[in-house]
Amino acid sequence: MIDKPGKGAFYATELHEVLEIAGITSLVVTGVTTEVCVHTTVREANDRGYECLVLADCVGSYFPEFQHAGLAMIAAQGGIFGWVAPSAAYLDALNRTVPLNLNVLSAVNPAAVGAATGRERS
Repeated sequence: MIDKPGKGAFYATELHEVLEIAGITSLVVTGVTTEVCVHTTVREANDRGYECLVLADCVGSYFPEFQHAGLAMIAAQGGIFGWVAPSAAYLDALNRTVPLNLNVLSAVNPAAVGAATGRERS
């Protein structure tokens, strides 16, 4: 668990170093709010070279129009900042990739989810 003092999970935290030491390059992002904290975290991660998958039904906003716009911006242009998929598609792809084991959830390749949902990143 890493406490974050700002809107994004990378700002003034050791998250990048922890992920780098662990060899993690793909992130599954959930949380609130979609248009602020989630969006900032995904942009920060993308700037650092991480592949991001945002689970659309595992993020939230106070405003439905912000939720829609925030997810659309992430997925725009074939995934400019990352991919967006429902959690059911992610879990389905994960179960086809590896046996269900909570220790490997952070190591899944988002491309597998993209392929499973028809939203491959180019």
